[in-house]
Amino acid sequence: MLKRYSLMAAGFLALVLGGLGGMVLFAPDDTQFGQCRETSVAGGSGAIGGPFSLTDHTGQPVTEADFADRPVLLYFGYTFCPDVCPYDNARNAEAVNILEERGYDVTPVFVSVDHGRDTLEALAEFVSFMHPKMVGLTGTEQQLRDAARAYRAYFAVQDTDEEFYLIDHSTFTYLNLPGHGFVELFRREVTPDQMADRVACFIDNA
Repeated sequence: MLKRYSLMAAGFLALVLGGLGGMVLFAPDDTQFGQCRETSVAGGSGAIGGPFSLTDHTGQPVTEADFADRPVLLYFGYTFCPDVCPYDNARNAEAVNILEERGYDVTPVFVSVDHGRDTLEALAEFVSFMHPKMVGLTGTEQQLRDAARAYRAYFAVQDTDEEFYLIDHSTFTYLNLPGHGFVELFRREVTPDQMADRVACFIDNA
């Protein structure tokens, strides 16, 4: 398992960021979270996020309402991802640990966009390896595309005739807060400490 989820991969996939890439602007704002935010999204934060209907790694149906009572770091990827997804989710998990040490309770959520291979067993194995609090989500192809569309996330499955096919996908991590929904996104170059600092700022100002 350690080999499969190794964080020591030689390089990272060059991923297409999709529609959200053109919407992200690096500029401060003067809203409630202005001092915390390092990115702004064309159309405002309300342009991202929304209803979804998926299944968690224990087989229970869930919707966005099941996560509305807590801060959430949400990421779209897949368990067979050779390097990017393990690295990004490990970063998110470390940020959650740092926040926990500071007294903040944040839930990491991993949405698999690989409904063909990511069984509940595979998803449960992945999230339990990453963090004991991580929740894995999956669904039908249409449910996953609806969820990705809500978050302006991108994914495209390559040739599925190959056993070890890859999936191109965007690599943003989304922060949702109770009463606010989506408030910020994090690019993959953000470190665990930087993520923890910014998440704490958002929580403190919510």
